[in-house]
Amino acid sequence: MTDTTSRTDTPRTDAAVRTWPGVLALDLVLIVVFAALGRQSHEHGLTLPGILATALPFLLACLLSWAATRAWRRPAQLWPAGVVIWLGTVAAGLAIRALAGGGTAVSFQVVTLAVLGVFLLGQRAAWTAAARRRHRAIH
Repeated sequence: MTDTTSRTDTPRTDAAVRTWPGVLALDLVLIVVFAALGRQSHEHGLTLPGILATALPFLLACLLSWAATRAWRRPAQLWPAGVVIWLGTVAAGLAIRALAGGGTAVSFQVVTLAVLGVFLLGQRAAWTAAARRRHRAIH
């Protein structure tokens, strides 16, 4: 019997199978929160269609980044999956936004990079810390 997993293709663990839907859902919720905060600070209104229209390029970019990294295998991993998802969400989200005619001023790019970094990496750090606490409590 041979092992079909390589070092770069780690198998999914039970914890990853249980965790990935929550991590993905929280990524998407945090992107919507980012869009709502931006719309509120620029007084664009907080209607659901407006918030979703603002968030859509980043939501799509996040989903593409998840697929590109196959993040469901290690959803709470900071490196490389979390960083690639963060930077992919920002870069592709800004590109989609620009193609759709949305603003991409340098100040918006910097704020997007910073806020989504705190949100997307911060939640992974929280998941990791919680998993470590659970592991210590068991052992």
